[in-house]
Amino acid sequence: MNGQLQFVEAIMGNGIEDRDRRKKNVALLSVFSNTSLVFLKIIVGMMIGSVSVISEAVHSGVDLIAAVIAFFAVKTSAKPADEDHPFGHGKVENISGTVEALLILIAAGWIIYEAIGRLRNPVPLDEPALGLAVMLVSVAANIFVSRKLFIVGEETDSVALKADAWHLRTDVYTSLGVLTGLLIIVLGGYISPSTNLQWVDPIAAIVVALHIARTSYHLILESARDLIDFGLPNDEIEEVRRHIAAFAPTVRGVHRLRTRKAGGNRFVEFHLRVDSSMSVDESHRITDMIACAIKQHYPGTTVTIHIEPCNCAKATAGSCGCLLSEEARRELNSKGLVKITAPKLETSDADRD
Repeated sequence: MNGQLQFVEAIMGNGIEDRDRRKKNVALLSVFSNTSLVFLKIIVGMMIGSVSVISEAVHSGVDLIAAVIAFFAVKTSAKPADEDHPFGHGKVENISGTVEALLILIAAGWIIYEAIGRLRNPVPLDEPALGLAVMLVSVAANIFVSRKLFIVGEETDSVALKADAWHLRTDVYTSLGVLTGLLIIVLGGYISPSTNLQWVDPIAAIVVALHIARTSYHLILESARDLIDFGLPNDEIEEVRRHIAAFAPTVRGVHRLRTRKAGGNRFVEFHLRVDSSMSVDESHRITDMIACAIKQHYPGTTVTIHIEPCNCAKATAGSCGCLLSEEARRELNSKGLVKITAPKLETSDADRD
């Protein structure tokens, strides 16, 4: 069984290396794309005097910072555990995602401030059609890059890449908002030249900023939760329990199941109850098989299992997560191995320990 576990871990090791390589490559693509868009939007925004295009340049600038942070985050989180970081560097991605979300929130505030100033002192736009062209380029580029980031982020479970993808997807929506505002100004100039539509530009910028702030709020919640060791989602916990229960009745009970996540790395630990007469070698083989099953389903998971002798005289489903059916318990009782007792109140596992 040790050989099988080592084989599975070797395969997972190669898969993790490939995962880290893909994460770095797509993060670099995001850095390159955002750098190009920042310079393009700043130049055009200054040329035509559009606060909404300049706000989009700021937004892309924040996206660039976020992309750089994401790149270094995925690079650092890929480092193996060491003496100073025995649980690895996965939480670097969570820190990265939180910082990126805060930067977006700051950018939203700046855009609203500038847009309100432009509402008070409207300035006519020069060559708004040029702004339209820039926004079209921005939409196309960000759709392509964000799609790449989402695909790799979901496949590698990277918090940093998914945060970066949401940044760019938000940029798509905001660019469409700015594009619509500029289009109204351009068409309005042809249809009704005497109508003042300069207020449309800052209003579009404010709508963009509010959408950015909303996205930032959700990103902060998603990224920061793992920093305080929030447990895995219920569906993942149930999947872990399913893998453990597959070894019943050899495994008689499971309790004190605890989970957490750091970046794309999961940590699962629990106490396992087995027959008290089981040898150390056999119980170790069982834990290897369970760990192997969980790691195959969730690559990169660290599984820690504590073995305990099953005391079915005290065991109940509520106290120790008994996995035996009533029939199995009665069968063991008939062999004199189990004493069935009526359910009663008892101290918790923590109190007994």
